[in-house]
Amino acid sequence: MRAAVAHPRGRWYGHTGTILYEVSTFTRLLGFLRPYRRGVIWSGVLAAAAIMATVAIPYISGVAIDAIHDHRRGRLLELGLLIAGAGVVRLALSAGRRLVAGRVSLGVEYDLRNRLFRQLQSLELAFFDHQQTGQLMSRVTVDLQAIRFFLGYGLVFIVQSALSIALAAVAMFAIEPGLAAIALIPVPFVVYVTNRYSRLARPALQEVQQRIGELTADTEENISGVRVVKAFAREAHQRARFERSVARVFDQSMVEARLQARYNPLIGFLPQIGLAAILLVGGHDVIDHQLSIGQFTAFYTYLLMLLSPMRTLGVSLGMAQRATASGVRVFQLLDREPRLTAPAGAPPLPTGNGQVRFEGVTMRYAPGAPPALHDVDLEVPAGRTVALVGATGSGKTTLAALLARLYDPTDGRVVIDGADLREVDVGSVRSAVAITSDDPFLFSTTVAENIAYACPEATRAQIQDAARRAQAHEFIESLPDGYDTRVGERGLTVSGGQRQRIAIARSILADPRILILDDATSSVDATTERAIKLALAEVMAGRTTFIIAHRLSTIALADEIVVLEDGRVGDYGTHAQLLKRSPLYREIVEKGLPDSVFLTRKQREQQVAGL
Repeated sequence: MRAAVAHPRGRWYGHTGTILYEVSTFTRLLGFLRPYRRGVIWSGVLAAAAIMATVAIPYISGVAIDAIHDHRRGRLLELGLLIAGAGVVRLALSAGRRLVAGRVSLGVEYDLRNRLFRQLQSLELAFFDHQQTGQLMSRVTVDLQAIRFFLGYGLVFIVQSALSIALAAVAMFAIEPGLAAIALIPVPFVVYVTNRYSRLARPALQEVQQRIGELTADTEENISGVRVVKAFAREAHQRARFERSVARVFDQSMVEARLQARYNPLIGFLPQIGLAAILLVGGHDVIDHQLSIGQFTAFYTYLLMLLSPMRTLGVSLGMAQRATASGVRVFQLLDREPRLTAPAGAPPLPTGNGQVRFEGVTMRYAPGAPPALHDVDLEVPAGRTVALVGATGSGKTTLAALLARLYDPTDGRVVIDGADLREVDVGSVRSAVAITSDDPFLFSTTVAENIAYACPEATRAQIQDAARRAQAHEFIESLPDGYDTRVGERGLTVSGGQRQRIAIARSILADPRILILDDATSSVDATTERAIKLALAEVMAGRTTFIIAHRLSTIALADEIVVLEDGRVGDYGTHAQLLKRSPLYREIVEKGLPDSVFLTRKQREQQVAGL
């Protein structure tokens, strides 16, 4: 008895269940043709008409050969024109069919690509934490291409091949039923072998697609991390790793190739048996004058016509198996329900000044994982600036991510201006919160468009003002095209400090209710950092701000400080208060933070006024 296993949608199934699931996948793939029903019908009609023209040519040729044998010269011109006309009709119909099928194929690809991208955009950040980018790219490219070629071409080829075989068989039976029966004896064996090949090829092809996804992931990772690779002279190591991935694709592809080598030639060989039988039996019938030479020629041509459709049918069924294997991977992505949603008709975040409360918040990134935050209770009045300090892994970034609702807490709730973030529109929350991280991402577009990403309607003057406040205007003006300079992929053509200043300008222009600075000045020099901090002090005035401090001098901007320890709030207060009662905070200060960096709110306001 074959053991049952779980398929991607979570149900249990054995061999029969596997077939049913694959039939379901195949049926769902056909559903993508629904918007293009008219094109599919026209493609089928044109294919059928082209086949009829093709089938007519051997019959007319047979009549012409008999006319030659009987020395009827008068019919040759007429029959020749008929053959040429049938050929022209076939040419026109085939061209039209390919054009229509191509339109259907590209339309399906267009729809699927957009649907996949929309699905990826709708999924929560936690989904991407556990996915390889290359695997996702493989599903959107390699798997999608396999589906597109089958739905656009393979399906038509299957119908066309089946129709060619059927019409050729009818014509053969019309000429000589007994001879036709002999000629078609191999057909059931071809069907059996083709079906067996398809059943064996299906899992092999699915494994090939998986290996290609892994190879794509390795490629993407190597290209993205090329600076690290070269910095540590690890090219040889990465080449060896890549070669192993290529070898896995090669080995699995060879499994498929061996199946093809075993079955495809056999599929091509079986009809040759019928061909040999026709030469033997039909030849005797011609010699015995039971069959004319023209009829034998037409019959023989029809039999030759069967060879190509049978081979095409095998190839097309292989395309169907590849498309089904790819469909399983694509539907795993499309069927993934977003887990960070708002109730239907959820209202926007209510107006307010950014009052924040964490009420019994516990956060685990995965079930069973140790909590990144544990039972956190914290209230921050509107307009206050709070620094989050603590050792690496103490939960600072997690706390900030919950504020922007990039994740939902496992227990407890996060409240902004009196609203539980899970009960309001997600977009309104993200518009009210801006995060600038220590490793900001820039898109491969102009500097101005990167700054205005969250506020695309901003004027050039507003963009420049935000850049000035982030201490970025001067270096931007020195770029080849100023604000219209295109930064490279991920912003790699500018320095880390320049990326951070552009990202700070982006957050300033967004004018959020809550500003989160996650070690946002870690890549700038001390002089620039002091200038940015004074500018930020102006921006933070009257705005709720959270400062995550890895570069310890940054927390001097804060009104109050939250000390996090192992995912818990260890203490909360001003610099002076924490020095008195928090041993952990005293240790942090003693290791690198002199008292002189701390200014009172009044002193900071005086500095800002002097800018």
